[in-house]
Amino acid sequence: MPIESKEKILIILPNLRIGGAEKLSIDLANHWSRRGFEVEVLLMRDEGELLGTVSPMVKVTSLGVARLRGLFFPLKKHFDEAGHSVIWSSMWPLTCISIICWILSGRKGRLYVTDHNHLSLATGRKSILHRIILRLTMGLIYPLATGITAVSKGVADDMQRLTCLITGKVKVIHNPAALGLDHKRADKHARNELWGFGFKYNILSVGELKPQKNHEMLIRAFARLPPQLNAKLSIVGDGSLRNQLVSLVTELNLQHRIFFAGYQDDPYKWYRSADLFVLTSKWEGFGNVLVESLECGTPVISTDCQSGPAEILDNGRYGKLVAIDDIDSLANEIMASLEEVPDRLLLQRRARDFSIDDISKQYLDYFELPLVFRGRRNDQLPCSPSV
Repeated sequence: MPIESKEKILIILPNLRIGGAEKLSIDLANHWSRRGFEVEVLLMRDEGELLGTVSPMVKVTSLGVARLRGLFFPLKKHFDEAGHSVIWSSMWPLTCISIICWILSGRKGRLYVTDHNHLSLATGRKSILHRIILRLTMGLIYPLATGITAVSKGVADDMQRLTCLITGKVKVIHNPAALGLDHKRADKHARNELWGFGFKYNILSVGELKPQKNHEMLIRAFARLPPQLNAKLSIVGDGSLRNQLVSLVTELNLQHRIFFAGYQDDPYKWYRSADLFVLTSKWEGFGNVLVESLECGTPVISTDCQSGPAEILDNGRYGKLVAIDDIDSLANEIMASLEEVPDRLLLQRRARDFSIDDISKQYLDYFELPLVFRGRRNDQLPCSPSV
């Protein structure tokens, strides 16, 4: 058991709505609190579906601020009073505001910033002024932080392309998407209960229904599969494009073979019972869902988008990569994958490269926070799976 640590970690987020950055932060917050750190999650507003996933040992504080422009004074005041050893802020421009407030409060503790998305692509449709502000603020303010991290090499490269002032200063630490849970494959009864009867193959996709995730590509590729393949596609997630995608499914007369499952508190029961997982994003920061699928021993196909999938899949060694919007190639790879016998142990071993124990230690090392267990350092003890 860990002894009580005097080290305090503050994690700053806008809210706890569903998102990769939010989930990663809460998983690490829960993990660190179990290992003896005093962890606080500071939110602009205490809202979001992930609030219920925060451990009771983690303090959640809301500043009650709706807009970024109202954040400066409450955040500086919190820095003045809290006295944390490490402050970790995510997502531009919240990162920049955090750095400024930290400097104004006298640089108490060490402040690190991180980004989770491929910002050049994510802001591609924004105005020129928006993109100029992004470049200027990152270039001038990010170097003032104690350290900078990115969730993939692609995201780090993109950050460094945006501004030469942080070139060589970004540390890549992948997401802790493998939680070490028991992911025994679902039996036939559980599979039929979830997916229904009468289908030979179950194909899964998990992600918010928004333009970035490009579900239209997946649906159109599925429409090109031969009916005798007898496959069903389930899409887990909700979002602004739901009605548009449902209309497309109806137009293609696939409403009896494509199911919209909506948001699910436990997507792992879907991973464990699927024959194949498909991600068709136009861009990613990392791609947590790929690791989650691999951890359950489920084969994956992904678009070779920037950034993350090629890193996770080791350029195709652990899953197949197809070009963005290449519908024919995706349909062909789906058919080929369903006919192959997967090496599930190989996939699960790859997922462990992104375990929460390993990634947590990488962050703690970067934050210069030693973890002590009753007089022994963390690296003297074997890692145990999170629950």
